[in-house]
Amino acid sequence: MLSLRQRLIAVHLLAILAAVGVTAGAGWWVLSQSVNRQLDTALLALAEAEAAMLTDGGAAVIRVHEAPQGSAPPSLTRLDRLVQIIDSQGWILARSSNLGTEDLPASSQLLEQLAAGRTVFETLPDTSEEPLRMVSVPARVKGQLYAVQVAGSLDDANSTLRSAALLFAAMALALMAALGWAGARLSRKLFVAIENIVEQAGRIEDNHLDRRLPHPGGDDEIGHLVTTLNAMLERIEGAFETQRRFTADASHELRSPLSRLRAEIEITLRRPRESGDYVAALRSCLEEVERLTTLVEELLMLARIDAGQERGPGQRVALTSLVCDTIARMEAPAREQGIALSYAGAVANDMQVDQVALGLVLRNLLENALKFSPPGGRIEIGLERKEGAVLLTVADQGPGIAAAELPYVFDRFFRGTGARASEVAGVGLGLALSQSIMRAGGGTITAANRPGGGALFTVQLQETP
Repeated sequence: MLSLRQRLIAVHLLAILAAVGVTAGAGWWVLSQSVNRQLDTALLALAEAEAAMLTDGGAAVIRVHEAPQGSAPPSLTRLDRLVQIIDSQGWILARSSNLGTEDLPASSQLLEQLAAGRTVFETLPDTSEEPLRMVSVPARVKGQLYAVQVAGSLDDANSTLRSAALLFAAMALALMAALGWAGARLSRKLFVAIENIVEQAGRIEDNHLDRRLPHPGGDDEIGHLVTTLNAMLERIEGAFETQRRFTADASHELRSPLSRLRAEIEITLRRPRESGDYVAALRSCLEEVERLTTLVEELLMLARIDAGQERGPGQRVALTSLVCDTIARMEAPAREQGIALSYAGAVANDMQVDQVALGLVLRNLLENALKFSPPGGRIEIGLERKEGAVLLTVADQGPGIAAAELPYVFDRFFRGTGARASEVAGVGLGLALSQSIMRAGGGTITAANRPGGGALFTVQLQETP
């Protein structure tokens, strides 16, 4: 089976052959029509001139009007023209001297057409040593029908057409050769670039995602394709790298509580203990299990979001009531830490949101603020509509976020190296999970520092009709 390149070249050559053949054939036909028309025009002009002189003479003397030899310069209009005058029965009444003893044919069918007053053109291939073109023009003189026949050689016309055919054929072959060579060269360049791309793409594996496809160097379609594919490979490499880091961080975070849980159990089982010691050990193990459960649940939710299995658009709910209910559930842990929760603002209209997902996002932000707020501090929650969007803000009075760490606060397992990460429980998935939930629902979360100190998180929700 032919390759794609061979098929393209074959189709290209066939298209060139068809186009050049049709063009050359049409050109030759137009030229032949023009040459034959010029010959017919010259023969008809001479025949009409003879017929007019015959009519003007009143048929007193019927003769062909040609100068006697040697008495006048040669007439270019009569050169190589055979002239003959016949009556209605086809009898020859006069002929030109160059006819000699020969005569021009006058068939019965021709005589009938002349009698009907029609001018007749004929091609005579075998009348003489050269093919002839003849015109017969009827002329009536005093009621008597005569006809003037003028014939000319087709040898010059045919020679011209043969030369034109050879010229057109040579031009067609040259054009086909040039276009075929250009097409083959372009296709070779194109497919060499494609083969290089395919060869390099075959070498790219999951452990060599840093490799890129070779760029052909031109700003053409192939260059644009390679640029697009390289950009896609870069995104894939980034996704793989993110997945590797995520897997490594998840493994580390899972290993730590499991190690503590195993150590707690091994220490407890080394020797018999009082029932109170077992209860304390079990409670410690339960805390680690709860931490593991929370971590696994967050990882599963992130995996579902990454796989596109996030929740649907949800139902229309009163956003103000949702925020107030979430704040009410966080009042107890806030009082235990001596932190006050204040709420300001409202949104009158209902919004179409995923109630469970948005509640989880707000709870994560409040838990994050509680972790870093000092005793006696205040967490301010705000809700307002602004420029076609609803903004939900959570601001604390903690140490804030280091400027160098602001771009990374929503990365998975990122906890920072400053004051916000020290001696604070958590694995660094809360903010990443919240951001993923909001993006899946068409919203965003941004982080900033307040001018007076503390962190400010802003949740933006797009209003839907």
